[in-house]
Amino acid sequence: MGVLNVTPDSFSDGGAYLDPGAAVARAEAMVGEGASLIDVGGESTRPGAQPVSAEEELRRVVPAIERLARTVRVPISIDTSKAVVAERALDVGASIVNDVTALRGDRRMARVVAAAGVPVVLMHMRGTPQTMQRETAYGDVVGDVIEELQERIDEAVRSGIARERLIVDPGIGFAKTAEQSVALIAQLDRFAVLDCPVLVGPSRKSFIGRVLDAPVDERVMGTAIAVCLSVWHGADMIRVHDVSVMRQVVRMTAAIRACRESGSGCDRGGDE
Repeated sequence: MGVLNVTPDSFSDGGAYLDPGAAVARAEAMVGEGASLIDVGGESTRPGAQPVSAEEELRRVVPAIERLARTVRVPISIDTSKAVVAERALDVGASIVNDVTALRGDRRMARVVAAAGVPVVLMHMRGTPQTMQRETAYGDVVGDVIEELQERIDEAVRSGIARERLIVDPGIGFAKTAEQSVALIAQLDRFAVLDCPVLVGPSRKSFIGRVLDAPVDERVMGTAIAVCLSVWHGADMIRVHDVSVMRQVVRMTAAIRACRESGSGCDRGGDE
């Protein structure tokens, strides 16, 4: 999943793709690099980010999605917690909803998703981007996140969303310390109990910066390691900025993991 932020203030690339033409060019480049989904967001959810109105979010994302739907041949997801934004985005070409509030942010969102019959990503977060980093008290962070995501799954199903349309995201960096984010990746295999595809978004995040003492533009290697271990421990989808490099990481890790799980040794003869 390639990240396309049409925002002025996202932590990594804010402002770079506000223009619809620039957004389309970036999406086309990511598809060329191997992205199988493009995730379009019009509101930053970095820690401390200020909310924007639905009107402003629509102004940012709708022109980009309209043009993308005509030019790229991969599914487009709308990264929003507002039902009106999701509804309009689906009307103009999006086919997945990625909700960082797991349907908690807008009571209409579940109805919109259920009526459209589209997949939805339920991401774990406590509080809001303004408050979430004050809500990091867990007993067992992995167990607690699994339990809270199970509650969101149950609510989604009660709201009429088909079980097979649900994707879960542990919310790396959202109401998590750096140590807790590391723990979620290290124990990602425990999320299999939820019986949903698992999406992980570690790309360039602050937990990598804290571990490596690295600014945003020097976190590619840290992201690659986090992506590798996420795939090794069972991630089905990876949300990243640096598609070309991370696609190689994913393919290599998946090949080694498949060989290990097959038990065959994967010996096909001599190495080139």
